[in-house]
Amino acid sequence: MRSNRFKGYLFALIGTVAFASEYIFSKAAFSEVHMAQFGVYWFAVCTIAMLAWSMAKGKLGQIKKLTKRQVHVLIALGVLEILTATTFYLSIFIIPDPAVTSFLGNMFPVMLALGGVFILGERFGPIETGGAALALVGAFIISYSGETSWQKFFIPGTGVVVINAIFATIASLVVKVHVRKISAELLNLNRSVWLLVFSFIMFFIYGQSFNIPASALQNIVIGALLGPFIAILALYYSFSYIEASRSSVVQSLKGIFVLIGAWFFFGTFPLPHQLIGGLITIVGVLVMTVARAGFLKRRRI
Repeated sequence: MRSNRFKGYLFALIGTVAFASEYIFSKAAFSEVHMAQFGVYWFAVCTIAMLAWSMAKGKLGQIKKLTKRQVHVLIALGVLEILTATTFYLSIFIIPDPAVTSFLGNMFPVMLALGGVFILGERFGPIETGGAALALVGAFIISYSGETSWQKFFIPGTGVVVINAIFATIASLVVKVHVRKISAELLNLNRSVWLLVFSFIMFFIYGQSFNIPASALQNIVIGALLGPFIAILALYYSFSYIEASRSSVVQSLKGIFVLIGAWFFFGTFPLPHQLIGGLITIVGVLVMTVARAGFLKRRRI
């Protein structure tokens, strides 16, 4: 049991650091290429890497054994991943500082926990409720633009992040229920293929060119290997060993890694109220997820 939990936390940490890097390298690529060009190259790299990994692990044989219900699950996940990925990268494109985008993304663990309560029947006590409320307050502070009019009250991109959190929550709950029946490799390959197909459709709709700067290609290759490949795969693996709430404890630290990366690569830093709000979201998510993971109860014994 302890060995499995250690593996779960290790995979969660690897996924968190890799996922944080995705904010940095995708933001760098967006400064040089169209989103449709980005999608084609980004998910082509991810699909090739995931296909090679699945073949090496001997997981492709599972495709022939899929039941009709599992095929339906993969199709549903494919559609959800298109919606989730589109809103995710759109939020990175719109919001200037990746750290701010990441801090706002802490709404996702809150929604995931709430989804576990209402859909999976998990318990949610007063401490968890307080942590969730704190995280939402922090997100509200981050998103405040400084304007008093309702139309400009929130910074551009806030709504996109909220929509992304909703879709990501739904997809994560589906994965949590079916990850033991469908391998993490196949789930990630399914995600990459769907997103690659969608990217090609958008590529031809917008009439884009395959010619992109070498620097953009470099950022895309590095980011795609760390993000959609390693990060998603590692997080899927973590769900196989520990509860989603425990994995979220580690994932809640993602904003710190993005903050450091954004400052190092772009020289950007959140405004004072955004930094305060971001730290509040992290504290709130940590309180909520630590309580849900059962750590506080163990300390009381």
